[in-house]
This record gives sequence, structure tokens and C-alpha cells, in this order.
Amino acid sequence: MTEEKKKRHFWKRLSEKYRISVLDEKTLTEHLHIHLMGWGAIVAAALLFLLTMGIFSLVILYTPVKNYLPGYSEDIRQQLVMESSRVDSLGATLETQRQYLNIIKQVVAGEVHTDTVQSLDSMYIITREQLLEAKNEATQEFIAQYEAKEKDNLQLFYVVNTAPVLSFFRPAHGVIMQSFSKQDKRYGVMIQTPNKENVTSVLAGTVVSVNYEIDNTYSMLVQHNNYLSVYRHISKVMKQVGDVVQVGESIAIVNGQQLWFELWQDGKPVNPEEVIAF
Repeated sequence: MTEEKKKRHFWKRLSEKYRISVLDEKTLTEHLHIHLMGWGAIVAAALLFLLTMGIFSLVILYTPVKNYLPGYSEDIRQQLVMESSRVDSLGATLETQRQYLNIIKQVVAGEVHTDTVQSLDSMYIITREQLLEAKNEATQEFIAQYEAKEKDNLQLFYVVNTAPVLSFFRPAHGVIMQSFSKQDKRYGVMIQTPNKENVTSVLAGTVVSVNYEIDNTYSMLVQHNNYLSVYRHISKVMKQVGDVVQVGESIAIVNGQQLWFELWQDGKPVNPEEVIAF
């Protein structure tokens, strides 16, 4: 059979009618039959395939199955962090309200008594303080003997660390999404914050730089003696270059819900999570 005859035979078979019957295996009784042409069977199979793919796509898009596909996990993680923050805020608010209602209940029930303030003469307080600070001869003699005996040991108590202890303020309320990592050259942290959260100065200092970034946001640098704090992803700047800011003072507003923060000491990056309680 030549190639042309094979093609004619194929199209002829597609145009022929076929009967599909459903028979009882024991009695050979016909229960159902369907008349189809060759091309009709192909069209029916294609429609069945498209219907199956459509149902499968709907199941993926509108059911939790889509969470197992690549690309959805990061959105779900951010949503879980935001919902966790909201639950924590609601829990704190409910606890405050519960304590407030308990206090009102105690006041109404008469369980809380009014505070009493006793008036004291100021001259009496001063005289009593002088009497307490005064040392009699026996006390002074005992102190002199003790200091002479324990002179070497007492010198240890006068060694005082004069280095100032810094208390850092957190730059914004939120949760750490990306941590500090020198290996990955990530010299800061990404903070997931509420929408349009205030950015606060971690220490008292001076604004030394305000720059407009390529992603349509601002960045701000604040100098605190030998520390330098960097704030990125800012939508609105509330301070200008040269302004003096106090610790915890609002200096900007976050662009959306993410703030990038860096802390440097003498030109070296510092892990913010080691010095700031987020």
C-alpha cells in the first residue's frame, strides 16, 4: 500500500461511523450504545482532556493545594507573620482590658481602699536625715579599723568601669524577617512592620545624610558618636540633614511594611539583634 493510499484510508476511517456498545458479560444483553464517527471520538477525547485540565486548574487556584507550589510559600510566610503580630497585639489589648475591668470590679465592690497620705513636716524630715547620717565615735572607730585591716581588699571596689552603657531604642515595631549575616554580606536586618510604621532613632545623634533611592524611597543616616545607624525603605522623611534627634524620636515613616536597618561602629558592621531588643 502506497503512502497516498494510506492517507486516503486514514481519512476514510475517520469519516466512517462506529458503534460503541455496553453488553452484559453473562447474557450479552446490550444496555447502552453510542454512535460516533472517527473524528467525533477524537473531539470527544480532546474535550474530556480540556475539561479535566480546567477542573485541575480550578482546584489548584481556589484550594490550599496552591500553597505547595513554588512561589506561594513566601507570601504565606509574610501573611503568617502579620497575623501573628495582630494576634499578639490583640492578646495584649485584651489582657489590659481584663486588668482594667478587674480594678473597676474591685472598686465597685469596695475591696480597694482609698490611699492615705500623712503630712510630714519638712524640718522633721531634714532633722531625721541628719541624725541617720551622723556617726558616733564608736562607728567612726570601727570604720577606721576595718578600712586599715581590709585596705587591699577595699581597693577592688574602687575599680569602676567608666565606659558609658548605651541603651538602644528599636528602630520600629515589627518582626525580623532577614537576620544579619557577614557570610552573605548582609550587614543589616529586614524588619516586617505594620503599614506606615514610624521610624525612630536608636540613639541620640545628628542626621548626616538623606538620599533618594532608585526604588522611589528614601534612606537616612544618623551619626551617634562612634555609632552610625542606617534606615532604608522610607516613604516620608521627617528630619533633614543637620537636625539633632533624641533617642526614640520619630524621624521617618516606613514605605509599606518593611524597613531595612543597619548599625555600624567605627566603620564595622554590628549585628543589631545583639544590642537591640526587637
